[in-house]
Amino acid sequence: MSSHHTTLVWLRRDLRLEDQPALYAAAERGAVVPVFIWNPEEDGAWAPGGASRWWLHFSLAALQTDLEKTGGQLVLRQGDSLETLQALIEETGADAVYWNRLYEPEAIARDTRIKAALTQQGIEARSFNGSLLIEPPEFFNKQGGPWKVFTPFYKAALRDVGIGDPLPAVEALPAPKQWPADVPLETLDLLPRIDWAAGIRATWTPGETGAWEQVERFKEGVAAYKEDRDKPQLMATSRLSPHLHFGEISPRAAITAIQATEDGASNGAQHFVSEMYWREFGHYLLFHFPETTVAPLRPEFEAFPWHDDPEALRAWQRGRTGYPLVDAGMRELWKTGWMHNRVRMVVASFLVKHLLIPWQQGAAWFWDTLVDADLANNTLGWQWTAGCGADAAPYFRVFNPVLQGLKFDPEGEYIARYVPELAALPAKYRHEPWLADDITLRAAGVVLGDTYPHRIVDHGEARDAALAAYQAIKTGGPTS
Repeated sequence: MSSHHTTLVWLRRDLRLEDQPALYAAAERGAVVPVFIWNPEEDGAWAPGGASRWWLHFSLAALQTDLEKTGGQLVLRQGDSLETLQALIEETGADAVYWNRLYEPEAIARDTRIKAALTQQGIEARSFNGSLLIEPPEFFNKQGGPWKVFTPFYKAALRDVGIGDPLPAVEALPAPKQWPADVPLETLDLLPRIDWAAGIRATWTPGETGAWEQVERFKEGVAAYKEDRDKPQLMATSRLSPHLHFGEISPRAAITAIQATEDGASNGAQHFVSEMYWREFGHYLLFHFPETTVAPLRPEFEAFPWHDDPEALRAWQRGRTGYPLVDAGMRELWKTGWMHNRVRMVVASFLVKHLLIPWQQGAAWFWDTLVDADLANNTLGWQWTAGCGADAAPYFRVFNPVLQGLKFDPEGEYIARYVPELAALPAKYRHEPWLADDITLRAAGVVLGDTYPHRIVDHGEARDAALAAYQAIKTGGPTS
């Protein structure tokens, strides 16, 4: 193509240079103007939460630096996406707008509207698949319907679609004759007014370089991933979830990098691939069942007798339930913006089944506090735990937080890290401090009900209440 063409590349959650199809195609066409438009109103109820906004600020800063090395720039704007793109077309003489697709309901509606408006103006509007291995609208089961069970979905995806090769990183971007004006990153107002992010800052490096640093770290232990991934005291998982959400690395590039290592064919590496397909499954389900962000996929759960209990919800949010593993997870989340996946299942089960608080309230808290808050994966995880989603854990499977802790963190190392007031207890009591005698508690400086709370519910009683509630919706009997 001749170089007098100018393309706007509308960046959203694809903040990288490697395996970046929209940017790659635009660079082959002529001059490229990468643009990021901040307009959270267009996301409706799912505008990014506090932790996600913090991450986005530093991800954009990293991308600005990376683009400058290619001879490009990142143009930042605020306002309505279509109006902003139209203004930039006027300012740059661009004759095309390229972007990578998003799959959330609000994004699909907006992008469809924008594509139609630009096409009507005579502008080439083209979208690419930059964030998933599988295009949800194009992949169905043998009956022609959407998949609802993970294992056959995964097997068919590997067999029929495969992973493919990532595109090389864009190294040089042809510049336009003149760069349009933009706004400074600070004016997007993404950072918190009161700085609560010290723990997140200490834990994460947003941006493409940070993503590849996690890949390098993960490579070292990938062979043991299947055995170690459920142990929250270890750094045994990939920790790629926020980088994947913001598109600082593509799933294709991550999988290819892991498979290229000497342990790339190990059980651990294969299990990592299957976990990446759970992410795909989440996006697939959200595309085909968009109502599931707020409504259960299994309609009988509409009648579930949930409790409205602000005090218990607050205790859960703050890590003050009296169950050490639950509290450790909730405090890890508050401090670092992330939580180990095994512990996510335990704390979610506790909220839904011990406290009978609606899963939507848990999903909303995660949405605001997770740096990897992802609408598809958050919805999948909460509906799975609540027993009301696709391929979900059966509702009657109620995680016992004590047994989960003893099984996966036997020495209570994870608890000692995030619930330090229990750290001086012998390991066997860190999971159940209420079993320790007064001398042991006193020696460890623990005063139950003071330095550490009493349990807000009894596990056995809570389990019985949860099963009774479930039985009521199964039989259609009284639910109060």
